[in-house]
Amino acid sequence: MIVDRLAAKVVEWKMAVPAVLFLESVKPLNYVGSQVLVFFAPIATTLFSTTDYAELTALLEHRGNIEVLLKRIEKKEEEARPGKSRA
Repeated sequence: MIVDRLAAKVVEWKMAVPAVLFLESVKPLNYVGSQVLVFFAPIATTLFSTTDYAELTALLEHRGNIEVLLKRIEKKEEEARPGKSRA
């Protein structure tokens, strides 16, 4: 699922905190953002796979999915934290 891959990349690049701050601040504009992605699709699909790009656009159309992405980033960040005791 694209949410898991996106969250994993954010944590891998050590950008979890900036990503969470950014996503929290743009939550009210997520639908507008998804429509901007639709507009730029012909250009962006030369760099990204069409399937992944369409899935990301669909993800951003629904406000609740931003919260899902935020939770996944936070979960993966916690899992990646060194010294975390696993019970």
